[in-house]
Amino acid sequence: MRLRPENLASHLEKTLAPVYLVTGDEPLLIQESSDRIRAAARARGFTERQVHDTQGRQFDWPALAAEAGARSLFAERKVIEIRLHSAKPGEPASSTLTELCAQAGEELLLLVTGPRLDRAAQRSAWVKACEKTGAWIAVWPVKPADLPDWIAARLRGAGISATRPAVELLAERVEGNLLAAAQEVEKLRLLAPPGTLDADAVSTAVADSARFNLFEMIDRALEGDVQGACRSLRGLREEGVAPLRVCWALGRDLRTLARACHRGALRDETLAQLGVWESRRSQFRAAAARLGTARTELLLRQLGAADRAIKGVRQADPWDDLQDILLGLCGRSAIHPVNLRIGLDSDRP
Repeated sequence: MRLRPENLASHLEKTLAPVYLVTGDEPLLIQESSDRIRAAARARGFTERQVHDTQGRQFDWPALAAEAGARSLFAERKVIEIRLHSAKPGEPASSTLTELCAQAGEELLLLVTGPRLDRAAQRSAWVKACEKTGAWIAVWPVKPADLPDWIAARLRGAGISATRPAVELLAERVEGNLLAAAQEVEKLRLLAPPGTLDADAVSTAVADSARFNLFEMIDRALEGDVQGACRSLRGLREEGVAPLRVCWALGRDLRTLARACHRGALRDETLAQLGVWESRRSQFRAAAARLGTARTELLLRQLGAADRAIKGVRQADPWDDLQDILLGLCGRSAIHPVNLRIGLDSDRP
């Protein structure tokens, strides 16, 4: 069977399946789901726990299967926890996991955690065995639009009352980082003044723990999200990311966008030929419609000027250039037109 993470607690109050498979890309939610399963197992007499981390090619899957099957008459009830680092562990992992599912029951509980499973992995024999014998909990990232509600529920669970502006500020400060959000809620639980928290109290207590990412920054720019893109760029700079890396990432997608604009009609097959993932095609279409060929070519020329500034050929702050390019990709005017004009017209320092 399949379970949603939010339904796991009520499920465990009623029963305990012999097998649990927990997968996804959010470490915090995987950890919390696993903790709930372990606690339920302990409450039902599973006092022994073995943890097997499968990272590395030398992991002995046949030995694990043999050890699980060799149980004495007076052995304690056992939890075998297997931590996968690939959605496609291959053979003999698949055979061993399928065999462990068959052995799981009153005396043996199997808990498998791993990354998000794509469609091909979901059809594998070991995943089907886990789902048939027990429960599969697929953990999905919290969408940005849902993050304030997720944080509000977390605050309520910690006994904290907060205004909506305070919740939204907290969501902004920990953008995309659920672990940071959970830590900040715990901090507020210990340090927050009595009464309902407002935005000023949250601003004072909470650090900016946003998880800045090059590719998220560019996605926001392609979507025309000026504030989000510039905030990500500022975060990357503060985290010490080299401007050359930002220049490379922008150049990769700008060149793809320029080729797409030259081709005209941006059908799925055209974007696929250019190597654009399906999940990003709407972003490229929006950017192409907003900018057109001429402005995209101009941004590429500006990027060349930024590259020369990074390499010391041209006297300018490359971060100013990169911000101007990002604004241009969003469809806004540059903040430092003088710098850009110098970079485009001349290589002189």
